[in-house]
Amino acid sequence: MNALGTHLLLELKSCNPELLDDLPYLRKALMEAAEETGATIIGDSFHQFSPQGVTGVVAIAESHLCIHTWPEFGYAAVDIFTCGEGFRPRDAAALVVRSLESGEHSITEIERGVLPELAGVSVR
Repeated sequence: MNALGTHLLLELKSCNPELLDDLPYLRKALMEAAEETGATIIGDSFHQFSPQGVTGVVAIAESHLCIHTWPEFGYAAVDIFTCGEGFRPRDAAALVVRSLESGEHSITEIERGVLPELAGVSVR
């Protein structure tokens, strides 16, 4: 890869609305997705909105996993960004999709930091 990182953008629709408003569950789901796919967790921060919804980030040495939920629409937006080796972001995405019981989802993958000086160079 001649990019500094990979960024996955998850559009999760038709999710279980109860799960989307359950901060402890969402924190556990993102932490487990990170741990089970080789990430090195360095911190996390989550917030419960009123009347509903959760936002959160799991900071990993390789970058981050983020979520923002709209339970009233059964929708969650999730970002998974990695700039290191060892962490498997696509596997983490699959775990998050499954944990939120998404009935319809899409994943957009973006290479970040595609730089000419990296051509032919192995990045981390």
